[in-house]
Amino acid sequence: MSHDAFRPSPSLVAALAGSPISVGTQNPAKLEAVRAAFASFQAPGGRLDLVPVEVASGVPEQPIGFEQIRNGARNRARAAFESSDTVLAVGIEDGLSRLSDRPIDQASAAGMDEDGGVFYNVGCAWLTDGEREGHGFSAAFSYPPACNDPAVRDQRPIGDLFDELWRSRRGATASQTISVGGGGAIQVTSELASEPAKSVASGRQGGNIGMLTDGRLDRAAYGMQAVICALVRFLHTDLYD
Repeated sequence: MSHDAFRPSPSLVAALAGSPISVGTQNPAKLEAVRAAFASFQAPGGRLDLVPVEVASGVPEQPIGFEQIRNGARNRARAAFESSDTVLAVGIEDGLSRLSDRPIDQASAAGMDEDGGVFYNVGCAWLTDGEREGHGFSAAFSYPPACNDPAVRDQRPIGDLFDELWRSRRGATASQTISVGGGGAIQVTSELASEPAKSVASGRQGGNIGMLTDGRLDRAAYGMQAVICALVRFLHTDLYD
């Protein structure tokens, strides 16, 4: 990291030097998002120590609206920080939200309201070191309309709905494989590292965005956007403190 460009927090400096980073998930794609984001600020050959922690989000399984998305990420980060000896903690939460401020009603639940407001999937990453906190968001994309109605109305997980739709229309399982820690050195202090490869829901691997873009933007790269945006608060302490 160039100190001419950044004024990093002590916690970030320690994390990039190999001190533990707790992550409030066991999801391989989210772990890879965190690894890739932090690794992009390391010198070649740097080492990261990610500690996956299973924590509760404190929000519905399918978050609706920016408040639930943000709160879920924040709750995961704070719980991960409190649950282990770490210098930094990260929480990631995805959900559905509109750009419009108008209340959600049945007319808009199918994904499009009379003003043309579409429900978008948006990811939030929250970082905390116990004193400093920062958060950021990923890019937004829209799901097929058939997924939105039950997801918004009943808060059913849209990942499951998308997998069902994909299988019914394409006749194949919506799953891709990512390499956790691929392209960089990482120590994952969890049983996750020794689990055998298996077919799981798309949201835990290449992701629904990976399916929709045929791998051009996978779940890990999508989540990495939010983590890097959240890191801004820790990269420029002279501007934000």
